Amino acid sequence: MPARLPSWAWVSGLTVGAIAAVSVLAVQADQGPRPTAADAKPSPSASADAHPTPKETAPAPVPDGSGTGRRVVYSVGQDRVWLVDASDAARRSFTVWPGTVDPDSGEYSVGTRREDPTTGSDGIQVEQIMYFAQEDGVWVAFSNAVDGSSPPPAADAKTGGIRLPKADGDALWEFATSGTKVTVVG
Repeated sequence: MPARLPSWAWVSGLTVGAIAAVSVLAVQADQGPRPTAADAKPSPSASADAHPTPKETAPAPVPDGSGTGRRVVYSVGQDRVWLVDASDAARRSFTVWPGTVDPDSGEYSVGTRREDPTTGSDGIQVEQIMYFAQEDGVWVAFSNAVDGSSPPPAADAKTGGIRLPKADGDALWEFATSGTKVTVVG
């Protein structure tokens, strides 16, 4: 009959075996390719989350010369909109995707509003349309695409749609009732 090992010897044997296995795996892992400085380029797949949450930042400052009081401010040069309350504080600011026709600088007001989806001049289904200007025979309006898309406008078409991300479109829809002042700056 074989000799029986003391229990401490059996536990020591397992520990030594586990250490040996980990050592072998570490050596194998160490044999892989080594990154170089050329490999240090960031890649989109480097993020653990495919849809990272934007960092909370202070609203961009409202442009000088955009008036006073409760209003929507649209900067053609910055492709940005501000929702400004009666105390002249920016309550929300966001970037937009303009069409090919820009309104002239000046004061306008929200006229017709259309909540139901319709086909925009670029063939995309849009909703929450707020018309506020007409330029070169083209109506200029804020809207958001039903599917959230924002394709680039066709270079050969005159389009006056100013597209907003869906959440920002919802906020603008609630803020800018008919008659709300819209100030356009360069």
